[in-house]
Amino acid sequence: MSAHSRPLAVVTGGTRGIGRALAEDLAGTHHVVVGGRSAESVASVVDRLPSAEGFVADLADCSPGGSLETALEALVPRLTRVDLLVHSAGVLRNGSVADAPVADWTESLTVNVTAVAAVTKALLPALRRAHGLVVTVNSGSGLTASPSSGAYCASKFALRALTDSLRQEEREHGVRVTSLHPGRVDTDMQHELVAFEGAEYDASAYLDVQSVVRAARLAIDAGEDASIDMVSVRPRGWRPTAPA
Repeated sequence: MSAHSRPLAVVTGGTRGIGRALAEDLAGTHHVVVGGRSAESVASVVDRLPSAEGFVADLADCSPGGSLETALEALVPRLTRVDLLVHSAGVLRNGSVADAPVADWTESLTVNVTAVAAVTKALLPALRRAHGLVVTVNSGSGLTASPSSGAYCASKFALRALTDSLRQEEREHGVRVTSLHPGRVDTDMQHELVAFEGAEYDASAYLDVQSVVRAARLAIDAGEDASIDMVSVRPRGWRPTAPA
């Protein structure tokens, strides 16, 4: 199967965690555009896939003429159609409203929301041509807020609103939109969160990343006549981790 005959998937955050697992899972059937912040990390994934290319951009730089705009200007003309767009890139900044620096709020909203809107807008013509699917990898924090993670929760609530609006706007164009809400997943980000909480890391308490991939597949593998609007997946019997 050549790159030209394969469905095309764009995956942001494709160099680690859920994004990388999805890129690798899609590689058997899709030509995958792997998004990441550094050329080295992107190349390390692209080189392992049978049909792939890179998309290098700093999603925290959404300014006019900045990293994301420049990368999109190079990418978009090459894509005549996009069958699947997965937004998996994201940042987690912890801290209470009283203590977290304002810069954490700016970065969280820029990467987790503004960049998603910018990438989606740029790829919408190609998504419409393919009657494609957009999957936003959200979080349980996009459904229920928690203390000491206000910036992250606010960005994920905003991402859910963006996704809901996009779904309604694009129905007439045949583009389907899914909001994926994993609970705690055994990834690098989870290690960062548990370290912030001062708890012992217990991988068995969290979802395996492949379980999240299978949840995403519910939407990806649904027929074009079906829209899986939201998928929420949680660790079975999840329990809060105890302080170390």
